[in-house]
Amino acid sequence: MVITISGRLDRESIAELETLIRAEGSGRPIVLDLKDLTLAGQDAVDFLAQCEAADVRLVHCAPYVREWIARQRTGE
Repeated sequence: MVITISGRLDRESIAELETLIRAEGSGRPIVLDLKDLTLAGQDAVDFLAQCEAADVRLVHCAPYVREWIARQRTGE
């Protein structure tokens, strides 16, 4: 299943995405397509890092978001 995220990823949309991902259940690969993501703050980066840790694939991730996620992992 591919979920395309566009615009701003804020707390409200994160809650909706979490519900959607949980409803999908395990066993089926989930991909978050971030090509149309225009604004991501700390909450969004935390969420995306958690998604990756749970084997949700992120595609078309902006370099600054990818770097932010990597820094989260290393504790910088």
